[in-house]
Amino acid sequence: MQFVWGAAGRKSGGEESHHAGDLGHLDEKAAADALRFHRSFAAYEPTPLRALDHLAQEWGVGGIFVKDESYRFGLNAFKVLGAAYAIGCCLSQRLGIPIDEASFELLRSAEAKQKLGTITFVTATDGNHGRAVAWAAQQLGQKAVIYMPKGAAQERVEAIQQTGAEVIVTDGNYDEAVRLSSRMAEQHGWQVVQDTAWEGYTEIPRWIMQGYTVMAAEAIAQLQEKTGRTRPTHVFLQAGVGSMAAAVLGYLVNRFADDPPLAVIVEPAAADCMYRSALSPDGSPYAVSGDLHTIMAGLSCGEPNPFAWEILREHAAAFVRCPDYVAAQGMRLLAAPLGGDPRVVSGESGAVGIGVLAELIRDGRQAELRERLQLGADSVILCFSTEGDTDAGQYREIVWDGKHARPSQDR
Repeated sequence: MQFVWGAAGRKSGGEESHHAGDLGHLDEKAAADALRFHRSFAAYEPTPLRALDHLAQEWGVGGIFVKDESYRFGLNAFKVLGAAYAIGCCLSQRLGIPIDEASFELLRSAEAKQKLGTITFVTATDGNHGRAVAWAAQQLGQKAVIYMPKGAAQERVEAIQQTGAEVIVTDGNYDEAVRLSSRMAEQHGWQVVQDTAWEGYTEIPRWIMQGYTVMAAEAIAQLQEKTGRTRPTHVFLQAGVGSMAAAVLGYLVNRFADDPPLAVIVEPAAADCMYRSALSPDGSPYAVSGDLHTIMAGLSCGEPNPFAWEILREHAAAFVRCPDYVAAQGMRLLAAPLGGDPRVVSGESGAVGIGVLAELIRDGRQAELRERLQLGADSVILCFSTEGDTDAGQYREIVWDGKHARPSQDR
């Protein structure tokens, strides 16, 4: 496991940072608008915030909290927060009404359908985002076409197909699937709903990020209710293209501007575009190419969302790249909790944050990062389990059979 400091980490060492990422669209009002829209869905409920008190005591920290997104809208992952809100914003814009006046009932009404006609939403996905787009399109009476990279788990393909969407598994990696979906949208007049941005495509990625802030707003409200604490001191955020991590961190920096939590951004070593971007001398985003093979399918992304990177570059404390066994360890820790701690069923991309925390606490080789981050008795740590067992077969192989165990030389 390797790390590099972000601007927030360097500030504590006396170094100056440079550019400020744009946080204006990730404030409390944006989160409130997104939350109001999601509440208009009958299936909406806040996902649980799990307190791992026994684990915190074992590791000598003040508290460990895990936001369990496996309960989100029955879809086993958080992605629908961004997809549904972005599609809602898109439909509202076409109807000429502000999103704060829109609702599920209005957007699905016969009057809206008559004005809108049938719209096909298209995206590329490793699984969770595509299922979210497909589900949201179905719920709102529209269509979806989903492109997936080679090697996509059959269970994830079938879960998307069950929403009525068309699914195409490509011969390329995730980033190539993104480009293909964009070309198909141009050819067929479809609407792209992708959680990364490029030249000429910026509005929908911002809406998606605003949707993700609901997860952070819920977590802070639950933390305050459970403990009376105002905020976490540390937050561990996994990054693929970086949209979720930047959305949550942007919201927290806006909410706690005078003393934001220290954020650790974690990635698989095989798809470490944020880590490599943090090493860039001029602060520009760095794209990683190739197969990007990792068990963390939802994080197997080689090209950063440029909006997200600006926020993470300026406001993250550290960037960590880790081998797959770290995520597997996190899955097993959450599946077999200490004492009376609640069990969390967390998939490969969901558990990597707690896996990295375990390495920082337990591995003496990580002492420098642990001490610089001031992880200790007063630390209140927030992690986001962004998915459940979305690939149930692989989940069992890892949790039951010990697949992807720590290599003997690293023990």
